Amino acid sequence: MISSPDNDRLKTIRKLQQKRWRMKLGLFCAEGEDLVEAAAAAGWEPEFVLRAGEDVEPELLDAVSALGSGTRVIGVYPRRPGETSGPVLAYLHGVEDPGNVGTIIRSAHALAEATVVLGPGCADPFSPKAVRASMGSLFARPPVQAALEELRGNVVALEASGERTLAEADLTPPLVLCLGAERDGLPTALAADAVRIPVAADSLNVAMAATIALHEAVTRMAADA
Repeated sequence: MISSPDNDRLKTIRKLQQKRWRMKLGLFCAEGEDLVEAAAAAGWEPEFVLRAGEDVEPELLDAVSALGSGTRVIGVYPRRPGETSGPVLAYLHGVEDPGNVGTIIRSAHALAEATVVLGPGCADPFSPKAVRASMGSLFARPPVQAALEELRGNVVALEASGERTLAEADLTPPLVLCLGAERDGLPTALAADAVRIPVAADSLNVAMAATIALHEAVTRMAADA
C-alpha cells in the first residue's frame, strides 16, 4: 500500500490537475466509483487505478483529489479521441467553461448518441471538472477536436439573436449543431444564418441550449423514421 506522498503515481495525479501535463503525458484523471465503472464498461484500460484503503492510504488520496476530500478511487486513463461519424454532431466554438463542455458531452451521448466536436477556444474536455460533468459519457462518446470545415453535414447554428426559431430550422441528418460561448457567440459567418430558441430571459446557458436542440433533433428524426 502506498504510504508516501512522494510516490510516483501520486505525483502523476497531482500533475494531471494542470492542462499542460495532461497534454504532455497524454493522460487524465477520473475520480469516483461511477466514473471508473463507466470507463470499464466502455472498454477503457487505465494506466492505473488507486483505491483508498486498498492501494493507498486514504489521506494521501484525499491530498491529490480535485474534489477536496473523501475520494475513494482515482483512475488515470489515456486521452482518446472520438470519431466524427453518426447522424448528429455538436460543434462547440469558444466554450471555455469545462463544466459546460462536460455537460454537453453528457447530453449529446444521452439524447442522440452524438459526438461533441471542439473547435477553437474550448475548454479541455479531459479536465477534472469536465470529466465529472460528463458523468461517464466522455468514455462512451469521447469528444473530437476539429475545425468546422472538416465536418460533413447539414450545419445549423444556434444564437440568441437568430431571426428564425429552432422550430423553423431544417434538422435533416447528418446534422452539425453549432453552439458558441454565451458572451462571444459564434463567428459572424455562422451567426448570420443562425436560429434561436425562444425564451423569456435574455439567453440560455450553452449547455441547456445544446440539450434542447439535441432533443428537438432526435425527436424529429424519430418522427421521420
